[in-house]
Amino acid sequence: MTAVTTESRGSFLTWLKTGSGILTTMMVVITIALIPAIIQGGLKLFLQRIFDSLNNGAVYAVTAIALVIIFKATTLINFAGANIAMFGAYICWWLNTSYGVPIWFAVFAAMGAMAVMGAVIERSLIRPFDVSDHLPVVLITFGLAAILEAFAGGFWGLEFHKFPSPFPSDPKDRFTIAGAFLRHETIGTLIVMGMMIVGVYLLLKKTKVGLAFRAVSSNPESARLVGVRTGRTLQAGWALASALGVLGACLVAKQTNLEPAFMAKLVIFAFAAATLGGLDSIGGSVIGAFIVALVQSMLTGYGQEIPGFSWLKSNFALVLAFVLILVVLLFKPAGLYGTRRIERV
Repeated sequence: MTAVTTESRGSFLTWLKTGSGILTTMMVVITIALIPAIIQGGLKLFLQRIFDSLNNGAVYAVTAIALVIIFKATTLINFAGANIAMFGAYICWWLNTSYGVPIWFAVFAAMGAMAVMGAVIERSLIRPFDVSDHLPVVLITFGLAAILEAFAGGFWGLEFHKFPSPFPSDPKDRFTIAGAFLRHETIGTLIVMGMMIVGVYLLLKKTKVGLAFRAVSSNPESARLVGVRTGRTLQAGWALASALGVLGACLVAKQTNLEPAFMAKLVIFAFAAATLGGLDSIGGSVIGAFIVALVQSMLTGYGQEIPGFSWLKSNFALVLAFVLILVVLLFKPAGLYGTRRIERV
């Protein structure tokens, strides 16, 4: 009996160290801490916080997947990705407002344009450098980010522009559940995110391009030896990541309005999501996105009710994202569902 008990305890402790165990523990701790504030605010406010987090989580997930695709293939963070997405959102807005192109046609046109830009960037600016030497590539992506932001500001101006919503956005376009509002925009964003995840999964698992990408992500040298054209495969990854980034930008632009730096905050939350879930795990980054959004919504919404946390207002959401990134990197660098890398010497 004692042996069985010891084995069960050991299994439980082992499970606690896994991504699912850590995630469960984290959510239990946060829930317990917020119980008094949740009871005081009532069911309506609690549901509204959850609905708000669903919308943010879906947008973070789309952007996080774009980051993960590049990282899986190159072990690099694409710092230009946010501004490539921003530039694509401007193209979408420009096509819709200046030429009357229907919003979803404009979104797809912008995604296509930025996919081409991503492919060109990889071929002309990234491929000539040794990917194992990260510094030149990081500096290039930083420079590209600055150039794209300057071009957007010079061509379209620095003022805020109202971005057309891809979904019904009238105040009456909502469902009421226990007094809380679930907007049609939120449902539409979740559906688009789900379709995108299914599309990426099918692309990576059921096509030759996806097989080549997974081979390059696993071991570029071995993939090259068996005939995989690694250059073109990485180019396709950059194109896909750029297109998905534009989709995320178009989904969030309605909430923030359009200006050259509007993606800066979003990419930090997306990076926090990818870091939490695992920078090489697409599924993990999606889970991480909803965790980040839920923690953001709950702590900034209820945190002021916790003794000693009256200073925790909504403008601290960005600080929470940075703290989350720091904690994950310190205690579980691979993320909840990422692959732990083993260096052989």
